[in-house]
Amino acid sequence: MNILVTGAKGFIGLNICLWLKNANHNVLKYDVDSSEEDLISYIKQSEFIVHLAGINRPLTNEEFFNGNSNFTKKLVDLVSASGKKIPIIFSSSIQAELDNDYGKSKRMAEDFLFASKLKVFVYRLANVFGKWSRPNYNSTLATFCYNIANDLPIEIRDRNCAVHYNYIDDICREFIDVINGAKRENDKILSVNPIHDCSLGHLADLLYSFKESRTSLIAPSTKYEFEKKLYATYLSYLPEDQFSYYLDMHIDNRGSFSELIKSPNHGQVSVNIAHPGIVKGNHYHQSKNEKFITVSGTCSIKFRKIGTDKVIEYIVSGEKLEVVDIPTGYAHSITNIGQSDSVTIMWANEKFDSNNPDTFFEEVAK
Repeated sequence: MNILVTGAKGFIGLNICLWLKNANHNVLKYDVDSSEEDLISYIKQSEFIVHLAGINRPLTNEEFFNGNSNFTKKLVDLVSASGKKIPIIFSSSIQAELDNDYGKSKRMAEDFLFASKLKVFVYRLANVFGKWSRPNYNSTLATFCYNIANDLPIEIRDRNCAVHYNYIDDICREFIDVINGAKRENDKILSVNPIHDCSLGHLADLLYSFKESRTSLIAPSTKYEFEKKLYATYLSYLPEDQFSYYLDMHIDNRGSFSELIKSPNHGQVSVNIAHPGIVKGNHYHQSKNEKFITVSGTCSIKFRKIGTDKVIEYIVSGEKLEVVDIPTGYAHSITNIGQSDSVTIMWANEKFDSNNPDTFFEEVAK
């Protein structure tokens, strides 16, 4: 399907164009550097319009009306003049409920669309966040993400101020559904769900916790949908030379041991590197349980139930990935029996507590 997208180079436009491309639609991109002739040509070709173009940071208040309501009227008039009944999705704003110039201009644009007798889907969006939103422009969330990721200060006047948010991918998914024929009432104001509420103070706390997770190794909080979406957004603002970070490697003559990530509820993941012939472990746990998976090299993992003499052995290697559970009450060891360093990923069901390590020395082979 040929889809005309106005405001194609804006934040929402960049994202929806990508979604449309991935959905195998042909995108006709219109933006401020396009001509009216381009717009007329695109209308002749299009089967659906996603109308995103607008002004939200003008030099004068008149620009609100020229960029929002007046341009929308021009779009409607050109569609009508084409003789085509092209459905239109319009990105309005929850500020259309407010008595300010931006809200008024959006509300006038809505009225032009409803009066057009075209099939229209008018969405009043909340504060939109996600990748590619412009910081220090019109989005506090984008500014916070950018500043915190780049070690710049942020300013919060009221930590308790609650803000309503829409996530960019939820918007794109909704618009794609409408284009693909999902039934929506097209004679009233629509919204994209879910709408997430978050105070500015909590927002800042979450973003700082994301930043600190690289040093604390505590996994970013993603228990709730908003947190998962926010973390994905935050990562998109990292400087390109800071996508990676180093782990603290505990190195000795045997190899190294590095903690990768920790979680209060889901334990921790570590990386164990052992030189050929090296034995590690020879201990047991009362309560802690683990999983081992050797991803490179060849290892022998041995077990002996405390109080018995029987030794159990598993030979594992990176050639065929095999997860080995480490039960409680079993002394266990891991030996690199290959000719090169072995790499084993280890998961424990609880993060390490130096005050209660639950680790007791016991050789497997007596």
